[in-house]
Amino acid sequence: MNSIYPAIEMKDIVIEFPGVLANDHVNLTLQEGEIHALLGENGAGKSTLMNSLAGLYKPVFGTILVRGELVNFNSPRDAIAKGIGMVHQHFMLVPTQTVTENILLGLDEPRYVMSLKKFDKKILDLQEKYGLYVEPTTKIWQLSVGEQQRVEILKTLYRGANILIMDEPTAVLSPREIGELMETMRSMTEEGKSIIFITHKLGEVVDIADRVTVLRKGVVTAEGESMKGVTKKDLAQRMVGREVVFTVERSSHELGEVVVELENVSAINNRGLPALKDVSLSVRSGEILGLAGVGGNGQSELAEVITGLRQCTGYIAIQGEEISNFPPIKAIKQGVSHIPEDRTAVGTAPRLSLTDNTIMKGYRDKPIGDGWRINFQVAEDHTSVLKDQFNILAPSIHTPAGKLSGGNLQKLILAREINSEPKFLVAMQPTRGLDVGAIEDIRALLLEQRKNGAAILLISEELDEVLSLSDRIAVISEGKIMGIVDSENVDIDQIGMMMAGMEQERE
Repeated sequence: MNSIYPAIEMKDIVIEFPGVLANDHVNLTLQEGEIHALLGENGAGKSTLMNSLAGLYKPVFGTILVRGELVNFNSPRDAIAKGIGMVHQHFMLVPTQTVTENILLGLDEPRYVMSLKKFDKKILDLQEKYGLYVEPTTKIWQLSVGEQQRVEILKTLYRGANILIMDEPTAVLSPREIGELMETMRSMTEEGKSIIFITHKLGEVVDIADRVTVLRKGVVTAEGESMKGVTKKDLAQRMVGREVVFTVERSSHELGEVVVELENVSAINNRGLPALKDVSLSVRSGEILGLAGVGGNGQSELAEVITGLRQCTGYIAIQGEEISNFPPIKAIKQGVSHIPEDRTAVGTAPRLSLTDNTIMKGYRDKPIGDGWRINFQVAEDHTSVLKDQFNILAPSIHTPAGKLSGGNLQKLILAREINSEPKFLVAMQPTRGLDVGAIEDIRALLLEQRKNGAAILLISEELDEVLSLSDRIAVISEGKIMGIVDSENVDIDQIGMMMAGMEQERE
C-alpha cells in the first residue's frame, strides 16, 4: 500500500497507571514495508505503547497518525478497521474451540450459518501463503505453545491487517520455528506489510530489523535508528544502561547424592499419542542436568510427569520416595519446585494479587498458614520482601499478576519457587521472553541454587543456555533420550545429530 506518509506516527505518547508512568512522551515512526524493532527491558513500556496503538489503552497525551490521518481508537475494532492487528504475547484464544473457530471469533462473517469446512479451506490457503501450518480442526488445548502462536498470527492476517504488531512472537518458538517466522515476516514486508517487532532477543533485532527504537523505564533512548553497523553490545547498553555480561561463570564442585531418579517413564500427550518413551534419568545434588531438543519432543510432558501434572508409567522418585502418579502436593512436600512453560495458565493465577500468587505453595505452613487461617499480614510482608529481592516491577503487592509484563510475571514465579528452598528444581524455559539483564539475573539464580545443593533439571530450547549452565546434557528426540554427555566434552555436531533423532554411539 503506497503512501507519501509513514504507516504509523506516534508522537509524544503518555500513558499512566496508578503509581506508574508507563510511557513518557514516546515517539515512534513505522515506515511502509519495514520491520521496526521495539526493544527494552521487562516493564519498559513496550507492550503498553503498542496496546495503545491496537486500541486497548487510550493515551492521556499525544497523537497517533495512520498514513497521515489522525486517529482516536476506542477499541481494537477501530484499530482493525484501519488495518492494524496485534499478535499478543499472552494468547487470546479459547482453548476448547478449534483453530478455525478461534480465527472466526468476533467477525461479521459467517453470520448465521457456519460452514466450518468452507472456512477450514480458507485458513489452509492462508497458511500455505505464509508458511504458518497448523491443523484447522484441532482444538487449541491440544496444540503446542508454538502452534498456538501461529494461530494468533493467522487470526490477525485473516482480518486483513497490513500493519502488524508482534509482541514477543519468538518467545514461545523453537529455533527452527523462529527461522520460519523470520522468513514469514520478510515475505510480509515484501508484499507491502509493515511490522513492529517487540522482542528481548538482541540477535533477532540484528538479524531482521531495518530500524530500532529502544525504551528504558518508559523513556526512548534510541528513536528509529538504522540497524546498519549496530551490535548486540550497543543494543544491550541502550536497554539497561550498563554493560551486560553475555557469558556465565560455572564453577566446578563436588556433586552430592542422587536426588531424583526416573526409570522407564512413558506418557502420552494431549492428543493421545506417545510423548515419552522409556525415559531414564537421574540428577544429583548440586548438579544441573540440561535437556536439549527441538520443541515438541516430549519436554513439556517430562516436566509434567515429574511434578504430578500428568499420568505416566514407570518409576519417579525424589530422594528414594516415589512420586509418580501422585497429586502435585506430593512432589511439593518432597521439595520439588517447578518453573512451568506456560507462565499464565499454569504458573500463576492472573486475576489474583502478587501476594496470593507468592503464597500458593506455602499457605498451609507457618508462619503464613495458621491452622485453617492465613495470616495475611505475614503473607504481605513476605511478598514485599520477594518483590524487592527479585526486582518485580509492579505498582504494589496487591496488583493482579495478570497486569505484569511477561518478564515480571516470570520473576514472580521464580520468587515463589526459589524461596521454597527446593531440593529439586524443574526449570522449563526459565529465561524465555526475558530481556538480557533479566536473563543474566535468572542464570545467576540457577547457579546459586546449584551451589546451595539443589538438583536442577534445566529444559530449554536455547542451546547456548543449556551448554553454558549444565554439568551434563541429555538430548531428547520424539520422546526418547538419545544420549547424555558431560558438558566438558561437548561435541556440538553430536548434539545436533542426537536432536535430529540419532542415538549416541555406545562405547
